[in-house]
Amino acid sequence: RKLFMAGADVFRLNLSHGREEKGDVTTTIREVQEEFGYPIGVLADLQGPKQRCGMFKDDAKFELKVGDRFRFDSNPEEGDQNRVCLPHPEILLALQPGKTLLIDDGKIVMQVKEAGDDFIECVVTVPGTISSRKGVNTPDVVLPISAMTEKDELDLNFILDFAPDYVALSFVQLPEDMELLRRKIEEHPCKHKPKTIAKLEKPVAIDNLAGIVTASDAIMVARGDLGVEMDIEDVPVIQKKIIAECRKQGKPVIVATQMLESMMDNPSPTRAECSDVANAIYDGSDAVMLSGESAAGDFPTESVAMQRRIITRSEGDETFKMWKRMYPLEEDGSDADSVVTAAMQLAKSVKAKAIFVFTTSGTTAQRLARFRPDVPIVAMTPNMEVARSLTLVNHVYPTVYTAGWDGTTSRFSDLATEACRVARERGLAVYDDDKLVITGGLPLGITGVANVIRVVQAAGPECWNEACEYHSDD
Repeated sequence: RKLFMAGADVFRLNLSHGREEKGDVTTTIREVQEEFGYPIGVLADLQGPKQRCGMFKDDAKFELKVGDRFRFDSNPEEGDQNRVCLPHPEILLALQPGKTLLIDDGKIVMQVKEAGDDFIECVVTVPGTISSRKGVNTPDVVLPISAMTEKDELDLNFILDFAPDYVALSFVQLPEDMELLRRKIEEHPCKHKPKTIAKLEKPVAIDNLAGIVTASDAIMVARGDLGVEMDIEDVPVIQKKIIAECRKQGKPVIVATQMLESMMDNPSPTRAECSDVANAIYDGSDAVMLSGESAAGDFPTESVAMQRRIITRSEGDETFKMWKRMYPLEEDGSDADSVVTAAMQLAKSVKAKAIFVFTTSGTTAQRLARFRPDVPIVAMTPNMEVARSLTLVNHVYPTVYTAGWDGTTSRFSDLATEACRVARERGLAVYDDDKLVITGGLPLGITGVANVIRVVQAAGPECWNEACEYHSDD
């Protein structure tokens, strides 16, 4: 409750750590949603395939120096200072001489010198201490493994019964990985089918960026593992590249990992962390995510409030608005894109307080959001699941409204009247002559159609300047 009031729009459930309690957490989130009458998103995050080396004898630790040779093989016997089991035959088969192996989140780096069907012989290039069950990464190889482990499938089948709004898949390599996840969701008997998020953590995923974005509903820039598997100075550049592709395709994008890391233990972030969050906003991200700061830190509410403060300050700055003018997106040539860009330009011309979008699937609101208008987008939708999915989209404030779809009304003027009521209720419009731009598709209920634009004053669709209380901003 406190986190939502501090500014959280979506809550991530990390299925790497426990399963059963995540159902209880989802129920609590829905109770908070009911209390406040506002949609809250739930993102279920699958662990994905995580490779680790085997055990060492007596759980020993060994210091590896530059130039030392070390062997990974399929022998299940406990390891020593010269070798250890790597219980992942797909890695042993995929690695060839010259390829790189990272141990313990990149603390140790090795280069493969010899390779066979059941072993690889490596030379240490970056020294460190190796011990049991340390993570193994292969940054320059596409591993021939399923994107989903047995654990992932069990976790997915469990959490789908609690109707999450998004499911994220870790360590995505190819578009086919996301197609597999979508297929598993479709095969499940759950009524609500959540949207999919690809977590980009491997360099090979960047090579397949456009295809993965196309195959996903949203993207997460998972900078932790990206920083392990590629040169750390490349991560900011890759972040911008990913965000640009997502904006181009109109897909929401999340920037994650160590955004306010110091607030795990301190009530205030560092100046560099504030700049990191702000830069993600200037890059064009839809959302910025906290991990340990809100899950296990000493100042979870303060961390959320701080991110909100940074977002509000950054988006309100003239430099941010200038950035949007300098890097505008081109329309895709569709009628829907033409209508939403016209609505955005009209809102700017008449100094509208908000743009209201009547949308069945959320597509029109998402199309409009990719152009980053200067005013809030209020998405009026008949479906709570659609409303919750829009909580991830930049500048969109979803509202559930069923009358236009259930046959209660078919007149556009009634929809406009409802928009005026919501604008006043939310504080978006204060004066009678505050203007709103309304767009959507008629008849309602046809997905992806946008063919109507109207300007109304907050007093109602039948009112204009002469009949309303007039005020001036001057």
